[in-house]
Amino acid sequence: MNTCLKLAAGLALAASLTAYADIKVNDNLMINGYAAGAYEYQKVKGLAATDSLFDGTKDTPSADAVMTAFNFTFKPVTGMVSLYYVPNLRTNELTVLDAYATYDVGGGFSVTGGKFLSYLGYEAFHTASMSQITYSPVTIGTLGAIAAYHSGVRLDYGDKNLSYGFAVVDSEFSPNGFAKGDGEFVHNAGFEAFVKYTAIADLTLWAGIGQDTKGGFQTESVTVLDFWAEYKLSKEATGAVEFSTKDGGDFAKGSTWLVYLNYALDPKFSTVFRVGGENLSGKTKTVGRNFTQYTIGPSFKVTDNLTVRAEYSLYKYSGAGARNKNLLGLQAVFKF
Repeated sequence: MNTCLKLAAGLALAASLTAYADIKVNDNLMINGYAAGAYEYQKVKGLAATDSLFDGTKDTPSADAVMTAFNFTFKPVTGMVSLYYVPNLRTNELTVLDAYATYDVGGGFSVTGGKFLSYLGYEAFHTASMSQITYSPVTIGTLGAIAAYHSGVRLDYGDKNLSYGFAVVDSEFSPNGFAKGDGEFVHNAGFEAFVKYTAIADLTLWAGIGQDTKGGFQTESVTVLDFWAEYKLSKEATGAVEFSTKDGGDFAKGSTWLVYLNYALDPKFSTVFRVGGENLSGKTKTVGRNFTQYTIGPSFKVTDNLTVRAEYSLYKYSGAGARNKNLLGLQAVFKF
């Protein structure tokens, strides 16, 4: 079956799904999630083109994923357990992603324990919450500056103007991939903290820090600083900027950034314009290259539950022998 036929078949399957809302089992349990499938075509200058369909081994594993979340409410305790499937992932195609419970202390404070997602990063982890197919260099790059899942305990506070939190986790980053930390505190531990300010109308300011102590799989301590701001320019347009730095020793040091604009032509059609880059420092340049990614990504909301996206990204690399890359993608995301 040729590429065009495979792509058409995949989109037809997504479009045939019946739209429905969150599934309320009872007063204590709600089920929701999404299914996403993508076709990606990549061409590196001077090399043969490659493509993939519903294949999580490519650069953006979350572009092809199925997630089902079980949300529990037993006030003042709430919790979540989620199952996450990525096709052809080399290890653990199916895994338990979230597994935590939160106790509402009152006065805006809560305590959470278990396995949960990092505070860091402007871009959403889950593709159903994104506006384009790929991540920016801030999230996906040589530095890998934005952490994913880990286990521990966190204290959070939030009101309409100010939010902040602090977490102690088994590791900020992990040798076990994005789905879990290293599972121990003795040899090294991780810490995260953030503050978010929303008192100014249409503006969100966010700053966070993540750290792994030296020991275990970390030969050096690792510190990440992450800053982002989002501003609603108008009813149709939202803009954002992000800047992150990482210092994890000679071979893990540098900075990343992005500039983002989402413009909605109408309630169904919107387009993302994004530019992001990664700048490596010192010896880190021996394991990667500086690059800039230019992205345009239109989206069409077929129904409240089904969205179809397209994307073109140009990756421009610097340095001797650098080869630029073109990426074309098409994705369907069904939410329930």
